[in-house]
Amino acid sequence: MIKALASAIVLLSAVLNLALAQADNRQLTLTGSSTIAPLAMEIAKRYESQHPDVRIDVQMGGSSRGINDTRMGLADIGMVSRPLKSTEQDLTPFQIAMDGIGIILHKSNAVTALSDAQIIDIYTGKINNWQKLGAADLPITVVNKAEGRSTLELFLHYFSLKNSQIKAQVVIGENQQGIKTVAGNPGAIGYVSIGTAEYEQALGTPIKLLPMAGQVATVASVAQGAYPLSRQLNLVVKAKPEGLVKNFINFAQSAEVKDLIVAQFFVAPFSNSIKSGVAGE
Repeated sequence: MIKALASAIVLLSAVLNLALAQADNRQLTLTGSSTIAPLAMEIAKRYESQHPDVRIDVQMGGSSRGINDTRMGLADIGMVSRPLKSTEQDLTPFQIAMDGIGIILHKSNAVTALSDAQIIDIYTGKINNWQKLGAADLPITVVNKAEGRSTLELFLHYFSLKNSQIKAQVVIGENQQGIKTVAGNPGAIGYVSIGTAEYEQALGTPIKLLPMAGQVATVASVAQGAYPLSRQLNLVVKAKPEGLVKNFINFAQSAEVKDLIVAQFFVAPFSNSIKSGVAGE
């Protein structure tokens, strides 16, 4: 009797240990880009609906956080809305979509276009009133991105600027914060994800996207390869993906989520199966 009870306890312990081990392998943590996060959340919801035993936690914080957390093992997958740098080749990227970065103004602003030189002059403080650009006599509120945001890095690179040159009145993190700031200030100017901005415009948020280098700032323009300031949206991992990580990345790159990508106003990949490393080229 005692021997049988002991055997049962051992068996129960083994089953519980196995269940715990399996539970640990059915959880994923993604951190990083605020541009990718809303899309990743929708993909995660759909994946969880098909795999009820899986739980996926998506956290923002910027592309730099996605890189650092993945390297340190704090995240299973990082979200990075740009190609990897030469110093980040210890990570492997998997592209899930494309996006562009667009200049946004309040919808009431009479300005319909700005040259690259004018944008530079605004962000460096040489032009500080919209009247100088043919609009109302209104001070310009420069909205800039915080350090560690890939949007900032790409903006600075495109305009050949250093962050120390920027004369910003407001510094923001997530795209939604930038959109909210511009929507609430008729004199503000900012730059955010085109996909996010188009989504907000469709909801009636009082902002507008300006063309860049003669190209309209739309998802369609990004898809055609015509828009000059576009970027890759990537999931990154530290080691060769296996198990749940591999399955989730495959799902995020599959035709099963194309409608989610389009619904978030991003550009779906041309292929349903994108090889690792493409985004870092």
